[in-house]
Amino acid sequence: MEYLSYFCYLITRPMEQNALKRLPLGIQTYDKIVEQNCLYIDKTAYIPKMLQTSKYIFLNRPQRFGKSLLVSTLKAYFEGRRELFKGCYIDSIEKDWTAYPVLHFDMSLAKHLGKEELKRYLHHLLDDNEQRFGLTSNSPYTNLRLANLIQAAYHQTGRQVVVLIDEYDAPLLDVPHEDEKLDSLRHIMHNFYSPLKASDPYLKFVFITGITKFSQLSIFSGLNNLKNISMLPEFAAICGITEEEVVTQMAPYLDRLAEARRLTRQGALDAIRRQYDGYHFTWPSPDIFNPFSLLNAFQDRMLRSYWFESGTPTFLIQMLRHFNVLPSMLKPTMTMASDFDAPTESMTSIMPLLYQAGYFTIKDYDDISELYTLDIPNQEIRIGLMASLLPNYVQQDSYKGNTTVGLMYTAVAKDDIEGALTLLRDFLLTVPYCDNTNYEGHYQQLLYVIFTLLGRYVDVEVRTATGRVDMVMHTARTLYLFELKMNQTAQAAMRQIDINDYPARFALCGLPIVRVGINFDAASHTITDWQIQKEDRTAASPSLAGHS
Repeated sequence: MEYLSYFCYLITRPMEQNALKRLPLGIQTYDKIVEQNCLYIDKTAYIPKMLQTSKYIFLNRPQRFGKSLLVSTLKAYFEGRRELFKGCYIDSIEKDWTAYPVLHFDMSLAKHLGKEELKRYLHHLLDDNEQRFGLTSNSPYTNLRLANLIQAAYHQTGRQVVVLIDEYDAPLLDVPHEDEKLDSLRHIMHNFYSPLKASDPYLKFVFITGITKFSQLSIFSGLNNLKNISMLPEFAAICGITEEEVVTQMAPYLDRLAEARRLTRQGALDAIRRQYDGYHFTWPSPDIFNPFSLLNAFQDRMLRSYWFESGTPTFLIQMLRHFNVLPSMLKPTMTMASDFDAPTESMTSIMPLLYQAGYFTIKDYDDISELYTLDIPNQEIRIGLMASLLPNYVQQDSYKGNTTVGLMYTAVAKDDIEGALTLLRDFLLTVPYCDNTNYEGHYQQLLYVIFTLLGRYVDVEVRTATGRVDMVMHTARTLYLFELKMNQTAQAAMRQIDINDYPARFALCGLPIVRVGINFDAASHTITDWQIQKEDRTAASPSLAGHS
């Protein structure tokens, strides 16, 4: 019964019974959500849980997952603003609404700053907090200013101080593998936060959020009692929106989306589940929807890639190259928690960044081996990643590339592989010469990216009893086996499929099997010929189609 109390609407003023509350798009401040009578998914049941867990709490979640709203909610709670929590869980159990002095440091605007710029920004944050307590300081040392501020707030109010730090790692996100810049910026941040340990007698509660996990949160050196709740099951849904919250609190918005998309309610639920659901930050965990994308989808009544399009993943693409990660390697992976819930500045694989930034998530866990299965959470991220990787294979010609992919989508939806390959061949003839393309693997990855963009299940180097199939793709009606060759012939590719009898590996798949042999030419950088062979289970011999 307690869990059900998470799912209450926040009602602050009379409304018409059938009116829908405004969705809080672009609003990350709790009091603004209340004042503007926006929809709020109640997370206040987590407040007493955090207070019972530790005095010092750390939580990491991907960007735009509700961390700032959670921090703002804590600020309003610790300031004793009970009038803002009418109808919420915390109002039903809290008896003493004590107003504590709250110091709020939002580091989200400290991105892309150099050493001196970061120092000025920290002084600016201190100025704002000092003014609220009537203080002024000319000290050039941010650590001394913070220590004095905490003590002054304590002595002025007679109550311990609450410190809320949002996006603590924002100044460091761009430079995790640039040692000189990282060390310089990390030293500044470590110096700024250093008073927190020594100020323990004056502190009531410290809450820190971020996207990534730095080694032992090294910029908080000495704060050895900082409790990381990021992977604790009891805090699995502290940020984001669960499916139960969707169907109980957001049902009218779901119905409105269904009507606009000409779907049933279940059809609309299935659609948003495929597009935005699938996040798990621990195991077991309820399914978590990306809140940014979900709210935008309900507002626009469309199913676009809102979260992925809101931030250019340039750094991620650079790191994928740095670690030599091919598109086809972005698939389910079994790993220990220490391999993904790990410091990003010293990572030896891409997995910590993929997980902590929200591009991979937990999909399963084995109690015996203690291995987690990580994978791309949903269709929005899968398509977004492949769209970002496509320019690596088409020399940044995104306009023609996107158009070709759109036309190929129509062809593949009709199981017209002949038409799809014709489109791809003609497009590749227009692509400027790229370095490092004269090998079969380049075109294998290109096809993997394109077919994934088409929303198809596709895998590469699929093992059989007699070898490996270059690529396997299936649609709702057909299973395709692709063999690729460079500077040979499509007939040679088809011969390899036949000699190794690759179809035997998939005989029980329940779908018609189509063999596709493709030859690429190093000189023209495109497809020169192909053969398509469909097994006819009712005829003595297969049908054969080809092009050259």
